[in-house]
Amino acid sequence: MKIPTAQELARFIDHTLLKPEASSADIARLCAEAREHGFYAVCVNGSRVAQARALLEETEIKVAATVGFPLGATDADTKRFETEAAIDNGAGEIDLVMNIGLFKEGNDAAVLRELRDVVEAADERPVKVILETGLLTREEIIRACHLVLDSGAKFVKTSTGFGPRGATVEDVRLLRETVGERFGVKASGGVRDAATALAMIEAGASRLGTSSGLAILQGLPALAIPPIL
Repeated sequence: MKIPTAQELARFIDHTLLKPEASSADIARLCAEAREHGFYAVCVNGSRVAQARALLEETEIKVAATVGFPLGATDADTKRFETEAAIDNGAGEIDLVMNIGLFKEGNDAAVLRELRDVVEAADERPVKVILETGLLTREEIIRACHLVLDSGAKFVKTSTGFGPRGATVEDVRLLRETVGERFGVKASGGVRDAATALAMIEAGASRLGTSSGLAILQGLPALAIPPIL
């Protein structure tokens, strides 16, 4: 794989801050870093969307808001309201946690109905559906992907970063194989260095969710140095 420039790689990255203790000053720093480095988006919790949107005004950087985060177990109507509030506050994308419990017990109809409700509430903004792949079997991941494809969402996403594990190359490759070439795949959780970021992209990720965006960009030059034989 050709090593991208820092500017090229930055366009894959959702610069993320979802810690419960994140302060207004932390969000301001996140947005300043996004402006400086040209990240595609910042990803924040719902209560920080308005601040992030104001700080990124007059830029092309998107604000992605989490919904049902991090467990996915809130009521479907609550998720719809969360989505509407995030859009009203300036969110340009929604990162939604699928109801994993309903899905694993086989209630696909309820899961699909919830996904469609959120997609409708997002009013044509892209919805990325977090599957939490660390809790799913290979067969369940494939089944979940088909629900997302049917829902009108635009991305499947691996993980919240709060689950049993983050993204793996194998997860990303399976997501890409299942959803096809034109659908969005976001690798999130444990993407902390340039080598991992590039491996995820090579496996099929079209977006990376990470709180380590700066470290990833800073690590690129070392990958461009030929190994000593």
